Amino acid sequence: MTYPWKIAAGAVALLLAAVSNAGAQTVDGPKLNWKLATWGKPRAATAGVETLAKHVKERTGGKFAIAIGYESFGGPKELLDILSVGGLDMTMICSSYHPDKQPAYTGLDLPFLPLPDFETQWKVHDAYHKHPYIQQEMGKWNATFYVSSLLPQYEFMGRGKPPKTLADFKGLRVRAIGGIGEAMRNLGAVPTSVDATEVYTALERGAVDAVSFPSTYAHGSYKTYEISKWFTTNMAPGTQACPILINKDAWAKLPAAYKALFDEARPHIKDNLIKGYSEADAKYLPLFKKSGIEFVTYSDKDLEAFREVGGKPVWEKWVKDMSAKGIPAQELLDLILKSASDAAKKS
Repeated sequence: MTYPWKIAAGAVALLLAAVSNAGAQTVDGPKLNWKLATWGKPRAATAGVETLAKHVKERTGGKFAIAIGYESFGGPKELLDILSVGGLDMTMICSSYHPDKQPAYTGLDLPFLPLPDFETQWKVHDAYHKHPYIQQEMGKWNATFYVSSLLPQYEFMGRGKPPKTLADFKGLRVRAIGGIGEAMRNLGAVPTSVDATEVYTALERGAVDAVSFPSTYAHGSYKTYEISKWFTTNMAPGTQACPILINKDAWAKLPAAYKALFDEARPHIKDNLIKGYSEADAKYLPLFKKSGIEFVTYSDKDLEAFREVGGKPVWEKWVKDMSAKGIPAQELLDLILKSASDAAKKS
């Protein structure tokens, strides 16, 4: 089975490969303790924040410590508000949990964006984060961008009769957020937004028939495979933008020598996120099979029909709706497509 976001075959590296600082001089500065929030448990998607925390601690001899709270600092829908008032120094968010707070940023949540690999996704997200309107929108929450969490393409797991064709999703209640939810609505499904930490219970109690998660790590991390009967292998309807943010006041007070460590850590964060997702595939795909889950693979014809129904129509609606709010939506969508095209030419 081949996933479009997988890196080249080879030995799977450790999730948090040690950042080599051999010969690097310890960065001197004040003793600081920052709070960084995320949710769930340590997993592939948190490799980025874990890499950063490890890097700054090592490079400062322990003077700069970043404490990571796995939902101990607040729930995923609360974190942007907590960051904005200075209750956090950093946080991971997903715009689809509160799209009304960052409507322009939801452009990265549109289904079927041309993000065939992690390198392209990283470049597209970086370009989007630098757009003045997007920075202004995030600035309203006293926040500035650090890096993307590079969530992989989503896939569905569910109970009951496996949807052997995309038409079989009609009437199913599905956990599908952001643009993916809109694409599923166009298939006749009934999308609903459920926090990641509540997905297992929702599926177990029958509140939803199927759930979409960044595959495969999130299905494995949240153990949806324990109560599922089937898993889509190649639907790949899109992904979610879940950036890591920094409180602007905290960043302004940070010594220049410490700020430089954030730039230093960026390539290691990207590499460890990619390694973590690859490691998750290697771990969880065999486990899904061992659990007796039926793998559902769609034909090229079905997928093309899905893209036709669930892709560009959602883009067009997003541009129309956002433009009505005074957002330069077409410009932002064009930026995504051009950045993806430029990245493909350089690869």
